[in-house]
Amino acid sequence: MYKTYADVKAAMEKGQSVKDILQSYLLAIEERKDLNAFTEVFLDTAIKKAEEVDQKIAEGKAGRLAGMVIAIKDNICYKHHKVSASSKILDGFESIYSATVVERLLAEDAVIIGRTNCDEFAMGSSNENSAFGAVRNALNEDYVPGGSSGGSATAVAANLCTVALGSDTGGSIRQPASFTGTIGFKPTYGRVSRYGLIAYASSFDQIGPFANSVDDVALVTEIISGMDEFDSTLSSKEVGSLQPTPLKGKLKIAYIRETLDSDGIDPEIKQRIEQLINCLRADGHELIPVSFPYLDKMVPTYYVLTTAEASSNLSRFDGVHYGYRSKDAVGVEATYTQSRMEGFGSEVKRRIMTGTFVLSHGYYDAYYSKGQKVRRLIQDKTNEILAKSDVILLPTSPSTAFKLNSVKEPIQMYLQDIYTVQANLTGNPAVSLPIGLHPNGMPFGLQLIGNHFEEKKLLAISAYLNDFC
Repeated sequence: MYKTYADVKAAMEKGQSVKDILQSYLLAIEERKDLNAFTEVFLDTAIKKAEEVDQKIAEGKAGRLAGMVIAIKDNICYKHHKVSASSKILDGFESIYSATVVERLLAEDAVIIGRTNCDEFAMGSSNENSAFGAVRNALNEDYVPGGSSGGSATAVAANLCTVALGSDTGGSIRQPASFTGTIGFKPTYGRVSRYGLIAYASSFDQIGPFANSVDDVALVTEIISGMDEFDSTLSSKEVGSLQPTPLKGKLKIAYIRETLDSDGIDPEIKQRIEQLINCLRADGHELIPVSFPYLDKMVPTYYVLTTAEASSNLSRFDGVHYGYRSKDAVGVEATYTQSRMEGFGSEVKRRIMTGTFVLSHGYYDAYYSKGQKVRRLIQDKTNEILAKSDVILLPTSPSTAFKLNSVKEPIQMYLQDIYTVQANLTGNPAVSLPIGLHPNGMPFGLQLIGNHFEEKKLLAISAYLNDFC
C-alpha cells in the first residue's frame, strides 16, 4: 500500500520496479471497482510508460516524479486517449493533444494510470451527476465523495494512485478532499495552465492536486506550474521551489467569524475548529477574528457568473463537430437541439439555461454586470484581510459527506460551496487539510486561503498545521 510518494521511493530503494508499483495500483483499482472512481484505466500506455521509466532509472536519467502514479480528472486532455468530462455529449471523443499539465507530468516520468469520474462538465458537489454513474466515498460506500472531482478524491483516499489531478471552479478539489480525508489544493488563478482543461467557467477554473501528504501536493504543483504560451491568463511570476520549509516566527491567522456562527455549520466541525484556534493561540500565534459581510452573497454571485461562462463555453458541444449526435434528428436545427437535449444531463442543462438567462437582453445589467461588481467587493475585502494576516482560516464545508441521493434540491446542493467559492471568486490559492473524524465516522477538513502567488508560504503553513492538528 503506497499512500505517499515517500512510500513509493522507499519501495523502489528496496528493489521494487515502477512496473511492480503500477501493478499494485491496478490490482487495487480492480478490487475496489465498486467505488466507480475511474471512467477508464489507461492499461497499455501506463504499463509502457512504467517500463520506460524503469529503463531510465537503470540509466540514471529518471525525472523527479519517477515511480509516481497519477490519475487525471476526466476533463483533462491526454493525447490519443479518450476524454469526456463524464458527459454523454463527448461520447467516443479522443483528444488530439495533451494538456500542459499532462505534458509536464510525463516529462518528469510520472505514470498516468487513468481518467477519474467526475460530475458532468465539473458541475456538481456530490459526483452524482456523471453519465458514468455516481462515485462512492472510499471510507463508506453509502456516502458521496463530494464533487465535482469526486473520482480523483476517492482514488487518492482508497490508495488507487499516488496523486490525482482535479479541477476547482468553486471548491471542486477542496470539498471532496474534506469529504474523503485527503489534502486538496487549488493554486492561485494564473499559476497553472488551463490549456487542455475542458472549460466550465474560464475565469474560475484551476487545476490542482489531491494527495495524502503536503510534500506531494507541493512537488506536483511546482512541476505543473509556470508560464505556458498556450494560456494567456498565466502569470509571469517565477514559481521556484514550493517544498514546505520550517516556519520562522509566529503566524497571524485571520478567521471569519460568520463561518463559525452560521446556523448551517455542523456543531462537531465548529467545535473542532474552535479547539484548533484556541490551541494555536495558546502556542503563541495571533488568531484574529474578522467579519466578512458578503458570506451570504458569495454563492449567488458565483452561480450567476459561472453559469454565464458555462453557457458560452458549452455552446461548442452541438452534435455537429464531434461527440454525441442524436440518431432521430432530421435537419440542422433538430440536430443541434436534440443532440444537446439528449447529450447533456439535467444539471448541465439547468446551468446552461440559467447562464443564458443572466446574459440575455434586459437581464444582463441586473444579474451578470451586478455579479461582477459584487465579485470585486469580495476580492477587495479578501485582500484587505490578507494584507494584515498570513492566511485566512475557515471550514472547508459546513458538513461531512452526506448519503447518496439524500440531497434533492439544487439550492441545497449549491450551498455545499458556501465556504469554498470565495477563493475562486478572488483567485487566491486555497487548501483543505483533514483535521478530524466526525462521530458519524466521516472525515472533515480545515480550509486555508493565502495571498496570491504565495503557494510556498501557504503550503509551509499547511505542513505545520497538518502536524500540529
